[in-house]
Amino acid sequence: MADTLVIVESPAKAKTIGKFLGSKYKVVASNGHVRDLPKSTLGVDPEKKFKPKYITLRGRGDVLETIRREAKDAKRVLLATDPDREGEAISWHLAEILSLDVKDKCRIEFNEITSNAVKNSIKHPRTIDMHLVDAQQARRVLDRLVGYKISPILWHKVQKGLSAGRVQSVATRIICDREEEINEFVPEEYWTIVAKLNGAKTFETKYFGEQGKKRDVHTEAEATEIKKRVEKAEFTVTECKTAERRKHAPAPFTTSGLQQEASRKLGFTTKRTMMVAQQLYEGVELGKRGPVGLITYIRTDSVRVASEAQEAARAFIGQTFGKAYVPEKPNIYKGRRGAQDAHEAIRPTDLGNDPKTLKEHLSPEQWKLYKLIYERFVASQMAEQVQSVTSVTFDANGATFKSSGARTLFDGYTVLYTESKDEEDSEVNLPAIAENDRFTAKSIDAQQRFTQPPSRYTEASLVRALEEKGIGRPSTYAPTISTIIDRGYVARDKKLLAPTELGFIVTNLMKKSFPDIVDVAFTAKMEEELDEVEEGTIEWTSLMESFYGPFMETVQKADEQVEKVKIPDEVSDVVCDKCGAMMVYKTGRFGKFLACPNFPACRNAKPIIEKLDVPCPKCGSAVLKRRSKKGNTFYGCERYPECDFTSWNPLVAQKCPKCGGYMVQKRGRNGTFVACADPKCSYILRDKKKKDEE
Repeated sequence: MADTLVIVESPAKAKTIGKFLGSKYKVVASNGHVRDLPKSTLGVDPEKKFKPKYITLRGRGDVLETIRREAKDAKRVLLATDPDREGEAISWHLAEILSLDVKDKCRIEFNEITSNAVKNSIKHPRTIDMHLVDAQQARRVLDRLVGYKISPILWHKVQKGLSAGRVQSVATRIICDREEEINEFVPEEYWTIVAKLNGAKTFETKYFGEQGKKRDVHTEAEATEIKKRVEKAEFTVTECKTAERRKHAPAPFTTSGLQQEASRKLGFTTKRTMMVAQQLYEGVELGKRGPVGLITYIRTDSVRVASEAQEAARAFIGQTFGKAYVPEKPNIYKGRRGAQDAHEAIRPTDLGNDPKTLKEHLSPEQWKLYKLIYERFVASQMAEQVQSVTSVTFDANGATFKSSGARTLFDGYTVLYTESKDEEDSEVNLPAIAENDRFTAKSIDAQQRFTQPPSRYTEASLVRALEEKGIGRPSTYAPTISTIIDRGYVARDKKLLAPTELGFIVTNLMKKSFPDIVDVAFTAKMEEELDEVEEGTIEWTSLMESFYGPFMETVQKADEQVEKVKIPDEVSDVVCDKCGAMMVYKTGRFGKFLACPNFPACRNAKPIIEKLDVPCPKCGSAVLKRRSKKGNTFYGCERYPECDFTSWNPLVAQKCPKCGGYMVQKRGRNGTFVACADPKCSYILRDKKKKDEE
């Protein structure tokens, strides 16, 4: 029997924390939320100050029974859920279920899962912060009202299965608005004129204007005249300026910063980034060391760093790179306006956990993300990069050309980390140049160009836009993007997010009937008011009352006035084998399928067949991707029922080198891997280790 019961959210975290505490402690997991609003009803009573009706989540009964039993036997219960609004709410729900007094000091929190952090938090328990709980309740009730009041209108007026949301609808609108900008964009012609000059080495200079004044070139005739005028002219240096430029190291990661950089550098989706980061935070098995939490809490919009971590980083930098790379004063970063400063920036819990030494213990995606976080944090505490920047102006028969180049005097933080860029650098590599130097042109190149429309959003740029506009919070970006894609409002086109026809239809309906819900400024103001609830400056029920009345008037008006929208079906090239019509694509509970357009006269429907490029191991026919009656994906022979081959895992072309059987792709705790399908054969295909990145 343990003296103290510690309740955390995940089994992985329970395992990691359990090894820090002795036999007097029992650590159990709640598996996330244990209570929530019911799915079948609104679950909120506006007549009783928006009192939520909470029920035990399906599948949590056994978990709660275990927690109750352990709590009954323990002398003390400590609630150690995540250090944010959601975590505070889970602790409050657990306290309610276990009949704990919220005024008792039963709540502990830590920003990192290390022995010192956990043990220190146990020494300093606190009461449950009801302001945080109220902020979470306000957000949950607000989102429930918006979703459950607007979504039925979308079902009746557009199609079943649609949804609206306070954040998702604004995110969809932002993407649709960008697409409209792109469609309405009228390109304008312009010309660039680039001269390659002969010197100690060939270098480029670009046409700027006439007699030192800026001039844009819009026509081929203008470009041809300038080209002819300067082809045989001398390029005389009229001005040469050299200045020192210092680049400060980038700040350590916030949640959105990590999502953006992981998207640019690693190609990760926001959902994948958060999933892998959660694993690194909760603890990863490091051989004999057992589970170790490698990074600090992952949901934060603060760039603050604890002084102990900062000093450790400065010592590490001095030992690893030399004293010159340690700035005179510690680097301090200013967070964006409105950022919550409750938690530190995302950083490694221990700089002794070098990515190179951990590579054999981490999955490829865990290692890549950890390396990114590790190097970004260390770089954030390093000295500036110092460059000598030279700007040169040339005169060529009255035409003005300009070049700029940079030479690194001290690499500073860039010896370890280079921040990704959205735009390419236009600087060139210049030779030694002084005023009145003269050069001749090796070649003159005039190229026609057109102004480009704004680009579609990527997940990274959408996260940045949501953050800049004050929409949502660090914990909401990944699920918001997943939702609008799953609903069919937005589709991925490689790395770009493109609105679908359905996305446009729903957004236009929302803009017309629920302008406030999809208004960026209104939504941002709601986020600020939720922050005020957290700070204790306003009551959450007061916030709900000011929102609910006008909102319900809008809902009633929309229900009466919005006309039904007919979405044209996408026609396939598959002929209905019952009536001969061309079948169309429909979206159902388990995704897209083929249906006859003559429904209900013809009720023929077919799954969309996806073939694997692997023959059936039994008969050699094609293997198809299928769905079971419960919606689960499996793989089966196209000759079923004549051939009964099935597999829950996708097949791969390679045969097992150990037994000669077929191999499949499986998913484990550390990602996907390829293994023999025969349970009697233990062969697993090990990836050849790539050369470590330096």
